[in-house]
Amino acid sequence: MKQLSFEDLKGKTCVITGGAGVLGSAMVRALASAGLNVAIADINKEIADKVAGEIASETGAQVIGVAANVLDKESLEHAKTIINNELGDIDILINGAGGNSPQATTKVEQIEEKDLENLSDTFYGLQAEAFDKVFALNFKGTILPTMVFTTDMLKKKKGVVLNISSMNSYKPLTKIPAYSAAKASINNFTQWLAVHLAKVGIRVNSIAPGFFITHQNRFLVLDEKTGNYSPRGQKIVDNTPMGKFGEPEDLQGATLFLLSDVSSFITGIVIPVDGGYSAFGGV
Repeated sequence: MKQLSFEDLKGKTCVITGGAGVLGSAMVRALASAGLNVAIADINKEIADKVAGEIASETGAQVIGVAANVLDKESLEHAKTIINNELGDIDILINGAGGNSPQATTKVEQIEEKDLENLSDTFYGLQAEAFDKVFALNFKGTILPTMVFTTDMLKKKKGVVLNISSMNSYKPLTKIPAYSAAKASINNFTQWLAVHLAKVGIRVNSIAPGFFITHQNRFLVLDEKTGNYSPRGQKIVDNTPMGKFGEPEDLQGATLFLLSDVSSFITGIVIPVDGGYSAFGGV
């Protein structure tokens, strides 16, 4: 009988892109606590080093920061060389890099008749360059790291890829078309790649977080002056059956489950971690 624990993760090497962020660092803490060696691959090495040092000190695990641009394959290959030299072959990849931009966000939720005289706050006022940037960061920024960091797994014929999707992939939120479209693409890519790699021992799954307050969405869900929920933030809480935003630590259990051999027959799925949001019809 297979032992139901996360013991199989001890000593493995995991790369996590975007691991210095609010949600990413919570995942890194879970990985380090489970005994993995972790490389935080981030475009800002200074922040990655800071988070790595803090978590290594807390847990005693080997955690390093590595400079990497998820949109630059050469940068990723350079990062992989450093990781291999310091931590050995890569067993696990978490594609956590992503984000949104105010310039790819509409100011109105729906176009009303009064908006027809000035469409600048609507879909028609979005900056194409910003749309491209958000889509590339979330989608291409998942594809390129996967191309680079999974090659060690091919040699071993064993490994795990965990992509970070979003509730927006199922129910696109108003105002953020670029981010929603990119995350929907992550779901499709997760399924496609899971099939592509299934016979060489690499599993590919995804987590779809519900609503968590991060650096990327703070401007949308909080009132800068009062610190209280914005009308949009309150609407999110009202439509989440648990009546709250998630805490970063709420992602840790699902993460370890999908990385561990306890889920060895699971591939190509997307697990919502959303406080019931996806189950609620609003009535």
